[in-house]
Amino acid sequence: MDSRILLTLYIVALIAIILFAGRRLYLRSQRRKRQLQMSAIFTNITHELLTPLAVISASVDKLRDTAPDYVHEYDLMQFNIQRMVRLLQQILEASKSDAGELRLLVAQGDVMRYIRETAECLEPLIAKKDMTFSINCQPESMMGWIDTDKLDKIIYNLLSNAAKYGKVGGHVSIDAVTNNTYDQVEIKVSDDGEGISPKHMKYLFKRFHDGDYRKHQTIGTGLGLSLTRDLVDLNHGTIDCKSEEGKGTVFTVTLPINKEAFDPRQIDEQHKIDFSIPKNTIVDINTIVPDVNAEPEDETEEDGYKLLVVEDNLELLMLMKQLLKSTYRVYIARNGIEALKVINEKELDLIISDVMMPEMDGLELTQKVKADPNFNHLPIILLTAKTQEKDEQEALLYGADEYLRKPFRLGDLKLRIDNIIENRKRMQTEFSQMTEEEEQQTIEKIPGADDTFVKEAIELVHKHIDDESYDRDALASDMGSSASSLYNKLRSITGMHVSAFIRDVRMKEAKRLATENPRMRVSDLAYSVGFHDPRYFATCFKKHFGIQPKEFLESLQKKERKK
Repeated sequence: MDSRILLTLYIVALIAIILFAGRRLYLRSQRRKRQLQMSAIFTNITHELLTPLAVISASVDKLRDTAPDYVHEYDLMQFNIQRMVRLLQQILEASKSDAGELRLLVAQGDVMRYIRETAECLEPLIAKKDMTFSINCQPESMMGWIDTDKLDKIIYNLLSNAAKYGKVGGHVSIDAVTNNTYDQVEIKVSDDGEGISPKHMKYLFKRFHDGDYRKHQTIGTGLGLSLTRDLVDLNHGTIDCKSEEGKGTVFTVTLPINKEAFDPRQIDEQHKIDFSIPKNTIVDINTIVPDVNAEPEDETEEDGYKLLVVEDNLELLMLMKQLLKSTYRVYIARNGIEALKVINEKELDLIISDVMMPEMDGLELTQKVKADPNFNHLPIILLTAKTQEKDEQEALLYGADEYLRKPFRLGDLKLRIDNIIENRKRMQTEFSQMTEEEEQQTIEKIPGADDTFVKEAIELVHKHIDDESYDRDALASDMGSSASSLYNKLRSITGMHVSAFIRDVRMKEAKRLATENPRMRVSDLAYSVGFHDPRYFATCFKKHFGIQPKEFLESLQKKERKK
């Protein structure tokens, strides 16, 4: 081949390679530019959120001094401020890591003491699930060089992870040992929980990856382990995870603690580790809020309306209970499984439930309640942090009566509860005062399952209208329900207990028969609607309609003669 042709081909190939490489570099720089822009946006947003939190925290401290009577409320505020600050700091650190802006600054101090005291501050994370917790540092004291801010976040994230995925009543441990040359510390955090499946293991340190919140009874951000890996890398260390399903998980972090491992710019020669500075102590929420399993303290009268509040966040759960207990009798549960137990044991009028919860979420709870003929009359209000319209549509498809997005004002929740309860009260009052025709029109307006239930109950009583022995037990049997379930459901829809409901149907039928045949004798009228004692029938009729049956028949006869 002609050398000139070969040279031309080489030049064309070289230009193509240069253009291709240039294009890749351009796209990479553009991605990097967008990444830095997003990092800057996240950083700015986080700082903007941290500033008002600092103002709120200072205001709470001021209120604590000027109005000290509300200690419980102040503690709850500070607890949630601390939680928000730590979460925002996680986001800020992740953003800095993505932008390559994380900086390391190590100082000299007792490494083992710092690890031990940091772990002790985080013990309430473990205690809230009734787990035992052990801390073992060997040797007990060892001088070294560490960045306390970064090490605090590493230990927090690993212990938080163990607390989330460990089993209730299990054990969590943190063990710290040095190597033979005393220039590295190895920190192991172990739990005996369900372990991590191979499917999730490969995404373990991926940003925003979170485990199955139902299976593991927890909800997370997916930032913790990803950030932990970045912080370990920044410290020139390594992190490893070993897990076996059904047996537990062990995270092992190895960090250098000798001065020579760090760049001179990463070393703070001027300061030592200051153990007098308070760490980010995790407050035990159980010392702030009352016992979640306690029976309602301020009970309303026995006939008062009863609510079930289902929420896995203990502070919000107790806050809602505090708000509602002055008006209603409030029962509480931490997830759908606990809620079903309460529903089966207590007489309820309304359920308020979070959507995202461990073990059984709010949608599954709603579906189960609405599928059970004994309980499908109960109105359900769902609370959720989800904001998309399709999420609301899904909740309504599952059978929710109301849908409220977080964050919400507790006053708005109370207003919705009051509206549902007032509508029930009005329906119950109207129901007892209606004629049969008006009653039938009202029943048709009742939501589907309740409509069918009431219609069936009325039809069964009509079928046995002249049978004086047809009572609440017979009706419950014919309805395929227990006497207690029938009582609860009828009372919730109509405001009447079962015997009163049967009597109401008999009275309305008596009035209809009297209207059709004014010349009936009172005794015949009584027997036709299942009363063997005409005098008792007359008493019930007078109580129900405000007039004696004899007088009512006579008034109808007068109207008939006038025609």
